[in-house]
Amino acid sequence: MIPLSEIQSLILSRAAARPGNLALPLPDGLRGGAAAKVVEALLAKGLVEEVEANIRRSEPLWRETGDGHGTTLLATEAGLCAVGIEPLVAGAVAGARRGRMERDAIEPTASAAASASPAIRADTKQAALIALLQRPEGASVAEAAAAFSWQPHTVRGAISGALKKRLGLVIAAEKIDGRGTVYRIATEG
Repeated sequence: MIPLSEIQSLILSRAAARPGNLALPLPDGLRGGAAAKVVEALLAKGLVEEVEANIRRSEPLWRETGDGHGTTLLATEAGLCAVGIEPLVAGAVAGARRGRMERDAIEPTASAAASASPAIRADTKQAALIALLQRPEGASVAEAAAAFSWQPHTVRGAISGALKKRLGLVIAAEKIDGRGTVYRIATEG
């Protein structure tokens, strides 16, 4: 486990709860040289990364790079893991952000509300559903319904609504004899 100061832990915890895992704005009272020092340490440990800010989505700027461009800070998968977000869930969040950023580059007219990446909290049924669908064997609606004591329509709604539409995850469906339709989170590659 990577040792974190109290302020570093606070920054990463807040980032995990923000759409797109934005590490900005920094906590109140953390400004100037102190802010730079904390961020440099997080960058050096690989817990946050500096990416180009999407001005259309009003992402907060960390620093300006010139020509009207700037960068913002995002918590990385390692940063989310450092504050207790499970690796499978952190990977799904990071993958959703990457996919959304690529889609925004192709479709610049996407609305700001539709393009914001929501955070996934650990220890939720949604996180457990993501973990279930990330297994190599995936899960059928009946298997997921039994695992969470849900009705089948609730499982289908969570897959199509929360995972596909809200998080932007790519879900593959395959009909398998004896199991029915089996869903998996598609791997990049």
